[in-house]
Amino acid sequence: MTQSPFEPQEPAVNPMPPVVVALFLVLLGFEAMFALGQYGIIGGPNGIGWRNLMIEKFAFSDKVFDWMLTTGQFPAEHLIRFVTYPFVHATLTHGIMAMVIMLALGKIVAEALGTFAFLTIWIVSSVAGAAAYGLLTDDPRLLFGAYPPAYGMIGGFTYLMWVRLGALGAPQVRAFSLIGFLLGIQLLFSLLFGGDNSWIAEIAGFVTGFIGSVILVPGGMAQLIQKLRRD
Repeated sequence: MTQSPFEPQEPAVNPMPPVVVALFLVLLGFEAMFALGQYGIIGGPNGIGWRNLMIEKFAFSDKVFDWMLTTGQFPAEHLIRFVTYPFVHATLTHGIMAMVIMLALGKIVAEALGTFAFLTIWIVSSVAGAAAYGLLTDDPRLLFGAYPPAYGMIGGFTYLMWVRLGALGAPQVRAFSLIGFLLGIQLLFSLLFGGDNSWIAEIAGFVTGFIGSVILVPGGMAQLIQKLRRD
């Protein structure tokens, strides 16, 4: 049966939740600005140093965090680093990889849990990632890039898969295949090319995303407790 051209057509691709699109455009906008400035297209001579300037100003600093804890002073200009560091990256490629994760898994999380839950997981995963980096390391290198909150999206996706596999009676450990694969790749690259302590922030982001999804899904905590009792 041929569908009439006047009948509504089903979209070839499911529409992306507006909150995911908006966040992607913000991340991409910063990268576009840095890239254009680097090549002198905008900003003149000052544009070349925009990326480094923004990293210095908005990346999370363990030294600054230690100073705040030691002195008991928490100025807004430094507290804001807990949520601004995901918006600056070392390179365009560094940023694109994080944006791909956010688009793919953020779409699933936003559609399943809603806009509020998506933003909550993003923000809290960012804060938790920075806090873990500051508390568990003594690394003078700055923390920046959207990977901790992107891993928060992986945590949310993992919880959704965990619930779905449980409903199907399938082994729920399979829900952790993605995070296991990513950590394995990360370990391999660290062994081959060297690495840093940013993986601590990413793991914290993942755990926060998983736990956050349990809390934000209606009845999620009850389902988890029931499952643990059965096991």
